[in-house]
Amino acid sequence: MNQSDYLAQDAVGLAGLVAKKQVSAAEVLEAAIARMAEVNPQINAVILDLSDEARAQVVGGTPAGPLGGVPYLIKDITARMKGHPTTAGSRAFTQPEAVDSANVAGYRRAGLVLFGKTNTPEIGLEPVTEPERFGPSRNPWDLTRTPGGSSGGASAAVAAGIVPAAHASDGGGSIRIPASCTGLFGMKPTRGRVSMAPGNEGWGGFSIQHAVTRSVRDSAALLDAVCQPEPGDPYWAAPPPRPYLEEVGRDPGKLRIAFSDLAIATGRALADPECAKAARDAAALCASLGHDVEEASLPGDAAAASAAGGVVVAASVAATLENEAIRRGRPIEEAEVEAPTWGMYQRGMTVSAQEYVRALQAVHAFGRAAAALWSRYDVFLTSTLGRTALKVGELRGDPPDMDGYVARLFGFMPNTQAFNHSGQPAMSVPLAWSEAGLPIGIQFVGRGGDEATLFRLAGQLEQAQPWKDRRPTAFFGA
Repeated sequence: MNQSDYLAQDAVGLAGLVAKKQVSAAEVLEAAIARMAEVNPQINAVILDLSDEARAQVVGGTPAGPLGGVPYLIKDITARMKGHPTTAGSRAFTQPEAVDSANVAGYRRAGLVLFGKTNTPEIGLEPVTEPERFGPSRNPWDLTRTPGGSSGGASAAVAAGIVPAAHASDGGGSIRIPASCTGLFGMKPTRGRVSMAPGNEGWGGFSIQHAVTRSVRDSAALLDAVCQPEPGDPYWAAPPPRPYLEEVGRDPGKLRIAFSDLAIATGRALADPECAKAARDAAALCASLGHDVEEASLPGDAAAASAAGGVVVAASVAATLENEAIRRGRPIEEAEVEAPTWGMYQRGMTVSAQEYVRALQAVHAFGRAAAALWSRYDVFLTSTLGRTALKVGELRGDPPDMDGYVARLFGFMPNTQAFNHSGQPAMSVPLAWSEAGLPIGIQFVGRGGDEATLFRLAGQLEQAQPWKDRRPTAFFGA
């Protein structure tokens, strides 16, 4: 399979070619490995090469499953791959995993060929992917910029054509942020839609796993592969009435869409006027497609929820590092983790049980208040981000400027955290590009449990304003 043919296909398309025996799974894998060898030195997306392991998987033919023979990459956090460590971008984690996690097992049952792991910031804490252990990932649209985070390695790999889709996870925007930065489609499913087994819930239930993809149908097919609850899950979303893949291309009907061109976290103007304009333009596009669209604001105190969420995350980070210290029989040392992680660890160690419970209560109160919007509307539309992709190193500053860190952080990502707190499905759709040629994602948020409406709307938008052929020229040519 030549590179041109490989790069022209999404995951569903590749699976179709393999199923029809127009190309073998081994040939597709070699095309992916060759692309990785060509572009990964520039973008640092894949930090663990499992090519030989993958070759052994396809030596006997095509793995069974609806996505049989499609090469796939796993983000190096949360998802476990038997026999390999889950480093979470940190020097502190080195122990190989004893079992696959439920979603990795689901990917294998779907026939995906897992041939590497992708870069992530340490413990997934930042919306950029610049871990000290592996170095920064870079955005194929502009190598001086970040592909976002925490699924930045995944998004860079897809945007540069190593794979048409890659595993990702989202605890505060970590699917939607990198999708916006790199011109991809990114769906964060409903809380509990994808099992975290055999691990624990991520960050008090804020985090959920799925993927970043080039096409809407790939996202749907991948969610179909892993959306079954596991015995003992502390909560789970009711299974969909039909496969999500069947929703893509269905008429969404006339939707009631609320939109805002402001920052949810502050209620003020977004840092970048181009992002605000992109939201207004997307609202106009939806109106042109026959939907009822009007401006509205999100109920509830998002700032209070964000502050409470910080307590939950800090306590969760402390628990994660303490668990590792217990496992290995010695404390975590400051030199083993990065400065922001160490600060979060120290903060988390001071969180009392009562403070943690009150923080969760505040987050859940926000989710209940915010849900009132969906009694009047089907979908809420915003810009995914407040700015286009940051320069590599800009978030922390060079030299480090931690005093200005929080302002830069929420100037960049003011709109995503709220829906990790509420647990609702939310997607970033690549509908705009800046004057400088950088992608701008538009976020659409649905009712809890209603990914189907979002997939139908996304399919309609993909047809109305296609992004398939908008790819970074440095990696694909003009």
